[in-house]
Amino acid sequence: MKKLLLTLLLTTPILAYSQAVRKYSNEFMSIGVDAAALGMSNAVTAGTGDVNSGYWNPAGLMQVKTKQMALMHASYFANIAQYDYAAFAMPIDDRSALGISVIRFGVDDILNTTQLIDDQGNIDYNRISLFSAADYGVTLSYARSLPLDGFTYGINAKVIRRIIGKFANSYGFGFDVGFQYQTQNEWKWGLMLRDITTTYNVWNIDEEEFATVSGAVAGQNQELPETTEITLPKAQLGVSKKFVFHNEMSLKAAANLNMQFAKTNDIVNLDFVSIDPAVGFEAGYLDIVFLRAGVGNFQNETQLDNTQNLTFQPNIGLGFSYRGIQVDYALTDIGNQSVALYSNIFSLKVDLSIFSR
Repeated sequence: MKKLLLTLLLTTPILAYSQAVRKYSNEFMSIGVDAAALGMSNAVTAGTGDVNSGYWNPAGLMQVKTKQMALMHASYFANIAQYDYAAFAMPIDDRSALGISVIRFGVDDILNTTQLIDDQGNIDYNRISLFSAADYGVTLSYARSLPLDGFTYGINAKVIRRIIGKFANSYGFGFDVGFQYQTQNEWKWGLMLRDITTTYNVWNIDEEEFATVSGAVAGQNQELPETTEITLPKAQLGVSKKFVFHNEMSLKAAANLNMQFAKTNDIVNLDFVSIDPAVGFEAGYLDIVFLRAGVGNFQNETQLDNTQNLTFQPNIGLGFSYRGIQVDYALTDIGNQSVALYSNIFSLKVDLSIFSR
């Protein structure tokens, strides 16, 4: 039942809404990757500088000096949904770098009970089958240094693939653009423009499968839904600074302004843009052990009595790095201050040059 309910939530945008432009299209691409970044509440637009930059800001790939790979797995909704991520990055030359990443968010082994009752009205449990609802995102990233000292830029080309059993599937295409600038006193600034051209999804709906559910509820699902949807652009503006104490202890402080060009429940919500701030900190010792904390996802939640309540999402994390291998952990939504459920996130980053020594 939980899986069926979650599937209905996931498929609502394509099976219910008739508008092509949707506020929450392809949201699985906005969850985030890398436990180190999640522990800092995603406030990494300016400071990202490894294989995971392909997701957070492709301009940061210019800081990758050797071949790197990253892996992450997370479970959501009481282990009903699985979220997996893998990435690879490498420098091309002194002025350019390349990266590729793959994301899958899916719910597997969902019970399909649309054929449970036969034409005679008899219940036959042998007619129950299983299907999966899965979203895939493949991103190819390219970064390059600009002639201006301290400036880098990056471009993402994304292919989106979404599958809901035999019922429907889609392809989508879009682009991201990112910029980073580092001042002489090592302040870092970053700007990430997601889906800058809008990401366009085209759905293919199996009409025979749709017919099996079109009359299940009187007055609902009588017509085929729209077969196109558009993901609106988003922007993240960030700043970061790393302070080093006695060459042993360090503290990185970072902040983000996450912007959507639509009215939402974010703490700043205007008719043309909504802004959600996030701040994160990372304390390090000898660049081996890291302790992280952050807070973000500030939302104005409407209560039953129509009053407004401010919620937020705190995160903490730990990291350990040794000889090119880094393992990170993040615990999100500490203290249940937001409507999100807490999650335990683990990720792995490997500098592949360790295998050639």
